[in-house]
Amino acid sequence: MRQTLILPFLWILTSIACQLTSTPTLPAVSETAVLTGTALLPIPDTVTPPVPSVTSTVSVTPTNTSTETPAPTETASPIPSDTALPTVESLNAKVTANRLSCRYGPGPDYLYLFALRATANIKLIGRVEGENWNWALVENKVPCWVKADFLTVEGDVRNLPVVYPGVAKLPITPYYPPSEVTSATRNNLTNEVTVSWVEIPISLGDYEGDNMQTYIAEIWRCQGGQLIFDPLATRIPYVTFLDEPGCSQPSHGQVWVQEKHGYAGPAEIPWPEYP
Repeated sequence: MRQTLILPFLWILTSIACQLTSTPTLPAVSETAVLTGTALLPIPDTVTPPVPSVTSTVSVTPTNTSTETPAPTETASPIPSDTALPTVESLNAKVTANRLSCRYGPGPDYLYLFALRATANIKLIGRVEGENWNWALVENKVPCWVKADFLTVEGDVRNLPVVYPGVAKLPITPYYPPSEVTSATRNNLTNEVTVSWVEIPISLGDYEGDNMQTYIAEIWRCQGGQLIFDPLATRIPYVTFLDEPGCSQPSHGQVWVQEKHGYAGPAEIPWPEYP
């Protein structure tokens, strides 16, 4: 009886052990398959990654085929010195300085007339001959000159008509005679010109102020192919300056005697020729 019970029990144990030690049969995986996630995807026989072509320049074809005019650059081309600028009769302007001197002549060393207050609205009616001088003539009962750097101008000062020398005049003094140019010589090696004139003594009571200069040599000279205006103020009867060849307009100049009531002159400078 005991032997009969043991044999079925041993058979059951042997059957369980065989199930635990047996290797399950998995589906065959081909060597030409790769596991991606949970899916098996076939691998092609030959994998050749695409090689992009590299060139030294990249050409981009826009999808918009319309033609556009390129915007102008911020730097304007300089106007040649022999090209006439368009002229306007006048320009409106507003004073930006707290106190802007308005003078009888186009420069800081001419006699003082009055001052313009900040935000004053003025009308400009002329400029000086010369490609460098940023002074403009103000319309007034007595016209006077201001430096345009201290203005907001509705336009370009260079478009104003040239009124000096010519239309605009300096007030003439009845108390002193004009001077006379005694020499105008050129150094041919350096292009320096020296102009001398007869000395005219001015009485101390006829000085506008301690800094007033008694002569103004108005020089239109050539430098870098441009006609430059230089009002050279001094208390000695001569000046030296640079004057190069190469301008389309001839250099020239004149000398004024200055005192607080006005000007005596001008004494024209006989211009020395270029070598």
